[in-house]
Amino acid sequence: MQTPDLDQLDIAILACLQEDARTIAETIGAKVGLSAAAVQRRIKRLREAGVIEREVAVLSPEALGLSMTFVVMVELERENLAVLDAFRRQVLADDCVQQCYYVTGNADFVLVVTCPDMTGFEAFTRRMFFDNPNVRHFTTSVAMDRVKVGLTLPLGL
Repeated sequence: MQTPDLDQLDIAILACLQEDARTIAETIGAKVGLSAAAVQRRIKRLREAGVIEREVAVLSPEALGLSMTFVVMVELERENLAVLDAFRRQVLADDCVQQCYYVTGNADFVLVVTCPDMTGFEAFTRRMFFDNPNVRHFTTSVAMDRVKVGLTLPLGL
């Protein structure tokens, strides 16, 4: 997928949508100096080009009883494509995994995991790591505070 050339109006529209994806085209247009129809055309183009991957609701973990967040470094036993792909599939299938990064360094993957409590995390580690013969080692840090959480990108505005 080729990234389209983004002008300052596209960037301004994306900034508005990153702040609140429910912002209507009329409001965005008033902020950036375009008609609502022009804003809608640009948003459609940005979606089709894959710049806007999806629009979701951001939920409060605490309000849902998911008060614990863990950062887990995972080292696999062997690093070959079949093992990597199998672990990726396992991570994608587990709702407790909020983010997963394939990384360089001592670990192969870094996971951000949300669970209701330590019992839930223990169940997660059993199914994800202890029951997986390809996991050599994992190290866990428990998040003490959610200082900054988000997926907004720096747009250079």
